[in-house]
Amino acid sequence: MKSPERPITTTRKTKKKTSHNPAHVLAAQAVDAMLEKKAHAITVLDMREVSGVADFFVIGTGDSEPQVKAIADSVRDRIREQCQEKPWHTEGTDHWQWVLIDYVDVVAHVFSPERRTFYDLERLWGDAPREVVQEDSSAAGVKILQSATEKKSARRKTAGGET
Repeated sequence: MKSPERPITTTRKTKKKTSHNPAHVLAAQAVDAMLEKKAHAITVLDMREVSGVADFFVIGTGDSEPQVKAIADSVRDRIREQCQEKPWHTEGTDHWQWVLIDYVDVVAHVFSPERRTFYDLERLWGDAPREVVQEDSSAAGVKILQSATEKKSARRKTAGGET
């Protein structure tokens, strides 16, 4: 006797992850990891007011495939070591032309020069506030990330009844 066929059900992975670290902390770690590996044109986009995709994009460029790989590895390693976080999703590790490392609230993009020019995320997200990081600085000097810290602190004070 043949058993009746049962419908196949699948579950879909949703983009839901809880983090022990605020988005600006993860973004700062990504910036410093990129600086450590000499990424060029590091730019932080504040996506909070323009999209629900993420709170911050951190974008950097490597001059070669080995450098793109080194920068991407540095971002993953630093965030894992400093924040105990693993990426929710990673793409581009088969060609090392555009590596996307998604931590849900922060997405790090590491490009080759050609891919960065072609995709031009800064133009695509032209409404997002942005800051170019000086190559001889650190994340501590990125005002967009500092303002995120100050806003969060102000909300905590207001919620706690302080003025």
